[in-house]
Amino acid sequence: MARVYNFGAGPAVLPLEVLEEAQRELLDYQGSGMSILESSHRGKEYDAVHQEALVNLRRLLDLGEEHEILLLQGGASAQFAMLPMNLLPMGTTADYILTGAWAKKAVSEAKIVGKVHVAANTMAEVPARIPRSEELNLTPGAAYVHLTTNETIGGIQWKTIPKTEAPLAADMSSDILSCPRNYRQFACFYAGAQKNLGPSGLAVVAVRKDLLERCPSTVPLFFRYKTHAEEQSLYNTPSTFSIYLLMLTTRWMLRQGLDAICARNREKAAKIYAAIDGSSGFYRGTAAKDSRSDMNVTFRLPNEALEEKFVKESSKAGMKALKGHRSVGGIRASIYNAFPMEGVDALVGFMREFARVNG
Repeated sequence: MARVYNFGAGPAVLPLEVLEEAQRELLDYQGSGMSILESSHRGKEYDAVHQEALVNLRRLLDLGEEHEILLLQGGASAQFAMLPMNLLPMGTTADYILTGAWAKKAVSEAKIVGKVHVAANTMAEVPARIPRSEELNLTPGAAYVHLTTNETIGGIQWKTIPKTEAPLAADMSSDILSCPRNYRQFACFYAGAQKNLGPSGLAVVAVRKDLLERCPSTVPLFFRYKTHAEEQSLYNTPSTFSIYLLMLTTRWMLRQGLDAICARNREKAAKIYAAIDGSSGFYRGTAAKDSRSDMNVTFRLPNEALEEKFVKESSKAGMKALKGHRSVGGIRASIYNAFPMEGVDALVGFMREFARVNG
């Protein structure tokens, strides 16, 4: 079977060697006579996987003991609600920065829990962009400030994280561990695993220990960060196979080195943006140049008929999932950590030829 170049926004491409290792170990994990899929989450085989995943994440994120790292179910969508349930007590206000569809979902969930102030809103702007620091209208004494570091649909990314007096919280689902970042700056951040960390259904959450006591007693035990922190994310049966793949992926990232991964990500994105900018207007980027994402490159063609043709012909050429999100259309190339440079080169070559024939 020939593998294609998977430009999907998520679930997304995983490192090939991770998939191959999981394949080799699927039926008999480490000589145990059973699959890790079948292993008890209280058994020694799985416990070693679980603990290594947490250790690897702490190393990669460069987090000290002031943060707890949690492995939770429900992906980032559950965290849209769980974060305010834990960190937005009655009588306080949370600031949210509204930059796109995912930030909007986070705002909607937080409003169910408590009082929300939108500190900046660039959702309606074309091209899409990240707000400037001076545009942020922050609430004095806010419970926290929340932002979405990368918007997959609009193709925009925070290049410089603002400094805030209030604790800073973030949804990092689509760019965690993809670029240089001071993770200690954040009081709480979370990421659905299905972009850079592993398969879907799992969320990695980091939360400062001093914030664990904020959670009101009215919040059910399962939805308290403190519950999972006290049990090392083993309060209930965790997503064992997803965490196993997270462990393998973080091993791969440690072998690669974060600096090398980040440099490769910048190079991959730069190649596609150069093809867009050098097309004499045939391709039009949808994000402001100073906000362009290194993870999700979004662009349009002269008309929708050509976009449909582009998607169809690129798929025949072995490049899958290039169709833009259904809410905005266009083209989207998602090039997360595990996406190979060869796939980017193939796309750039295809773009140039497509423009030559159809321009």
